[in-house]
Amino acid sequence: MKNNQLKSGIILSYLTLILGNSISLIYTPLMLRYLGQSEYGLYSLSLSIISLIGILNFGFGSAVIRYTSKYRAMGEKSLEYSLNGMFLLIFTLIGTMVIVVGHFLISNIDLLFGNSMSITELSKMKTLISILVFNTAASIIFGFFSLIITAYERFIFLKLVALLQAIITPMLIILILVLGYTSIGMVLLTTSINLIILIINCIYCLKILKVKITFNRVDIKLIKEILNYCFYIFLILIVDKLFWSTDQFILGIISGTSSVAVYSIGATFTNYFMAFSTAFSGVYFPKITQMVTNKVENKELSALFIRTGRLQFIILSIIIGGFIVVGKEFIITWAGKEYIHAYYLALIVMIPLCVPLTQTIGIAILQAKNMHRFRSVIYLAIAILNLLLSVPLAQKYGYFGCALATSVSILIGHIIIMNIYYYKKIKLDIPVFFKNMSLLLIPLLLSVIVSVQVKNFDFNNEYWSIITTSMVFLVLYLILSWLFVFNDYEKTLFKTSISKFRLRSQEKVSLDN
Repeated sequence: MKNNQLKSGIILSYLTLILGNSISLIYTPLMLRYLGQSEYGLYSLSLSIISLIGILNFGFGSAVIRYTSKYRAMGEKSLEYSLNGMFLLIFTLIGTMVIVVGHFLISNIDLLFGNSMSITELSKMKTLISILVFNTAASIIFGFFSLIITAYERFIFLKLVALLQAIITPMLIILILVLGYTSIGMVLLTTSINLIILIINCIYCLKILKVKITFNRVDIKLIKEILNYCFYIFLILIVDKLFWSTDQFILGIISGTSSVAVYSIGATFTNYFMAFSTAFSGVYFPKITQMVTNKVENKELSALFIRTGRLQFIILSIIIGGFIVVGKEFIITWAGKEYIHAYYLALIVMIPLCVPLTQTIGIAILQAKNMHRFRSVIYLAIAILNLLLSVPLAQKYGYFGCALATSVSILIGHIIIMNIYYYKKIKLDIPVFFKNMSLLLIPLLLSVIVSVQVKNFDFNNEYWSIITTSMVFLVLYLILSWLFVFNDYEKTLFKTSISKFRLRSQEKVSLDN
C-alpha cells in the first residue's frame, strides 16, 4: 500500500507539474496581453512580497510531517493526537501574525515604492496584498490538514486534488481575463479556489483518515525540541525567500515594474525547473524519517541519495537541454521580443542550480536526522551575501546583476560548502554521486550540440522549428542515455512506465468499444 502511494505520488506530482506548467505556458502570454507589462510586473511583485510574509510559518510544516511520521512509526497514537492539537493552536497563532504583519506592510507601501510607481499602481498593490494576506493566513491555519495527509502518506488523494487545482485555476483565470477583470480579479479567484481546496483537505483528514485532535497538557520538553528543530528550518525558509523573492523587490524599488516583469518571466522558467526536482523530496520525506527512526545504515541512505539524484538529473537534463536549444526562440514567440533577456536571466540561474536540485533528497535526510542546523546557518550566510551583491549589481547592471549575484551564491553555498558537509558529516558518498552525474552529463552535451545544428535549418515556421528541434534533442538524448549511461534500475523503471501506459491505453480503447 505504502509503495503504491509513494510511486503514485511521484507520478501524480510530475503529472501535475507537466500539466500545470503546460497550461501556464498557454495562459501566461494571455496574461501579458490582457494585463500589459506594467500590471503584470505589479502582479508579480505583489506575489513576491506576499511570499516573504509566508516565511512566518517558521518551519512548522516540516515539523508536523516529521513528528507525526515519527509517532506513527512508534505506534504512539495518543501522543500523535495531542501533537495535532498543539500544532493547530500554533498555526492559528501564526495565521493571526500574518494578518498583523500584512496590515503593517500595506500601511507602508507608499513609503517603499512611492518613488518608482504611480498613485494608481500603489493603490492597486494595496488591494492585491490585502487579498493575498488573507489567502496566506487561511493557507497557514488550514494547511495543517494537508500536512497531516502527507505524513499519513496518502499521496494519491493529495496529488489528485493538486492536479485538479492545477487544471481548473488557469482555465478560470483565462475566463476572468477575457471578461475584462485584471490582477485583482485573478487573486480573488485563486483565493476562492484555495479556500475550497483547504476545506476538502480538512474534511478528508477528519472524516476519512479519522485523525483526532486533542488539547491535552503540553509537554514542555517536546515543545523545546520542536522549536529547536523548527528554528533552523525557519532560517532555511528565510534563505529561500531572500534568494527567490528579494530580487523582484529590489528591482521594484530601483527600476520599476517593467524590469520586474522581464525578470519574473525568467524566474518563471527557473521555478518550473526547480519544481520538477523538489517533487521527489516532498514525497520521500515521511519514508526517510521512518528509515532514520529505524536506524538504517548510512550506506542505505547514500544509495537512495544517488539513485534519486540520477533520476532527478535525467529529468532536469531533458528540461535544461531543451531550454538551451530552443528557449530563446520560444520566449520570443511566446511572450514577445521585449522579453528576450528573460532567456539569459533564466540560464544564468538554472545552470548552477542543476547540482543542488539533484540533491533535494539530501535536505530530507538532514531534516529527518535533525542535522539541518549547519545547512540553515550556511544558507543564511550566503543569502545575506546574495542580498549584499544584488543591490549594487542591480544598480549597475539591472536584472542581470540580480541573476549573477544569485548564481554566485548558489555556487558557493549550495554546491561547494554543502557537498563537503554531506560527505564529511552525513557520510553520503559524494564522490560516487558526482561520478554518476558526470557520466549522465555526456549525452546531454552531445544532444545539445547536435540539436543546435538542426535549429539552423530553415523551417519557414518558428513553431515548427521549435517543435522539431525539441523532438530531435529529446529522442537523441534518450537514445544516447539508454545505450551508454542508464543502469538496470532506470531501464526497468522506464519500461514499466511505458508498459503501464500501454495497458491503460488498451483498457480505455476496450471500454470505448
